[in-house]
Amino acid sequence: MNEDRLYELIREKEQTAAVAFPALMRKVYVWMTLALLITGFTAYGVASSPGIISAIFANKMVVWGIFFAELGIVWYVSARIMRLSLMSATLLFVLYSVLNGLMLSFIFIVYTMTSIASVFFITAGTFAVMSLIGYFTKADLSSLGRILMMALIGLIIATLVNVFLLKDTGLGLILSYVGVLIFVGLTAYDTQKIKQMLMQADDVSEEAQKIALLGSLSLYLDFINLFLYLLRIFGGNRE
Repeated sequence: MNEDRLYELIREKEQTAAVAFPALMRKVYVWMTLALLITGFTAYGVASSPGIISAIFANKMVVWGIFFAELGIVWYVSARIMRLSLMSATLLFVLYSVLNGLMLSFIFIVYTMTSIASVFFITAGTFAVMSLIGYFTKADLSSLGRILMMALIGLIIATLVNVFLLKDTGLGLILSYVGVLIFVGLTAYDTQKIKQMLMQADDVSEEAQKIALLGSLSLYLDFINLFLYLLRIFGGNRE
């Protein structure tokens, strides 16, 4: 192979990668947005049906079943994403979005529609800003990500202790503020991590799309958790 042909192949590869990266990043946010829409419509639809609400939340076994099913899907997709087909991974993501909608249907009963809408737009604005920071910053957020993950574990433990033992509303509010800070930071960190992974893709292959799908799941979880913590702080309860 002569030098001209080698140079031509390198240029073609670079051009393909330059087209692939923005296409994959768009897929991340499109999938995340679609998942949020599925969750929102499911939650609202379930909340509008007293029978379904009663069937879910009147039985603790059903609630715990949905909760562990969600954990199982996230673990399974994260651990086996490269062994799954893109279609299977996408369907599992859709199933997770529906199950999460079932669990989140309670917010339409506890909080007013006005406060839900207001907090959603606050969340969307905050998420967009932090995701842009994560995308454009030159700083390496890896160390911040490790700290935030340890803080998240501490937050989960503290929340469980408060819910089942202390039942302190003041502590619950403090933990909500901590949760907001953690997921604000994780949004920037996850965005940078996704960008770095997708920049390695040479084309829009199925493997690259599966990485993008996993990235959209991470950002979806960041958005949902940020929304819930902000709702606990700013949400107005129904009388």
